[in-house]
Amino acid sequence: MNQLSIFLAAGGGKGGEMQLLMMGAIILVFWLFMIRPQAKKAKQQKQFINDMKKGDRVVTIAGIHGTINKINDDGTLELQTSPGSYLKIERSAISLEWSQQINKAAATTVTPTK
Repeated sequence: MNQLSIFLAAGGGKGGEMQLLMMGAIILVFWLFMIRPQAKKAKQQKQFINDMKKGDRVVTIAGIHGTINKINDDGTLELQTSPGSYLKIERSAISLEWSQQINKAAATTVTPTK
């Protein structure tokens, strides 16, 4: 029993260093694959919301399609869903991914005239 405790005490330093190294590696991987992409996506969303202008076709996070008619100073915008029909919504309710998809689809369906 006494020899076992001496053996564990002698090797305990290297095991602790290895655990610390593994913990650092786990934190690094977590940061690379989880935190960094989310921060990048949030930055893109914020830039998209700040760059919106009248006439842009957008989709809300609720799936409502429309065209921006007016951007208000209070963080809201007026969305025209059909001719003469307007909704007042928060700027943060606009989906970056869905708006990009709808605009990409519209750009590919437009054919050049001869």
